[in-house]
Amino acid sequence: MSLLEKLYSLIIFLAVVVGLSLGQINLISTHAESFILPLLVAMLYITFLHIPIEEITTSLRNIKFTSTSLIINFLWTPLLAWLLAFTFLGDHLAIYIGFIMLMVTPCTDWYLIFTGMAKGNVALSTAILPLNLVLQVILLPVYLLIFGGTTGVIELPFLIESVFIVLFIPLLLAILTKILLKNKQQFADHLLSKLSVLPIIFLSLAIMAMFSSQGKLLIENLDLMWKITLPICLFFIINFIIGQKVGRLMTFSYKDRASLSLTTLARNSPIALAIAMTAFPEQPLIALTLVIGPLLELPILAIITQLLLVTAKDEN
Repeated sequence: MSLLEKLYSLIIFLAVVVGLSLGQINLISTHAESFILPLLVAMLYITFLHIPIEEITTSLRNIKFTSTSLIINFLWTPLLAWLLAFTFLGDHLAIYIGFIMLMVTPCTDWYLIFTGMAKGNVALSTAILPLNLVLQVILLPVYLLIFGGTTGVIELPFLIESVFIVLFIPLLLAILTKILLKNKQQFADHLLSKLSVLPIIFLSLAIMAMFSSQGKLLIENLDLMWKITLPICLFFIINFIIGQKVGRLMTFSYKDRASLSLTTLARNSPIALAIAMTAFPEQPLIALTLVIGPLLELPILAIITQLLLVTAKDEN
């Protein structure tokens, strides 16, 4: 892991603190919102550049693993997310929507790091990555309409427009860039290595801008964030147990079970946050929920990695 990846939770927390502080200055709080969308588009463009979208067919070769992970990620997990949100967050619609957005978007980056740390099958996890990305981009609006369409928070035209601007445009630009650099692999690799630190930086700046523009309202509602802690922890506990049970039922090796657990546990908070900031600008608590998420998620994934290593020792 790079230093920035290790400090991801701390960087996000500091971005929140700095944003709240800057938001006390009227000049900054008035204009901060205009920086959010460009920063998010730039972040996702560079993020998508690092994802081997052109190798999406690779994941289809291992039908057993791919189908199992897709069923957990895109059928079981949304249902679990809704059940937890309905049970614990039904009285707070913004947090309810934010929680569902976080839980229905599988991770497309740092879960590979934890898979490597847990001595899982990194190649297999990498193969499923582009498929997870494409499906979540397509299905996120669907999940929001199914589980949150009656809340009055979601406006379909604005949601579709936001998904197009924030997700499809950066994705299309990334694909075009890959096509242009197809015969310049050495230059492309060098460029990607130089750009690799920018997504975290851009995301942190976007978080700072959001908290600067909406800081006062968010501070008034910080007490609500305690309500999301229990459902997030329950999500990881339940899905970890499910992933391990299903992996054993499918007779996966330890490496494949570790990969299955981590690809069905880690969530894609940057993509969900990008949509929340643009589709729900009048509901900053949705975005706040998606900021709190990774602050809890990363330590939990580190603990789960150690639990997986213990099970590996028991099997040897």
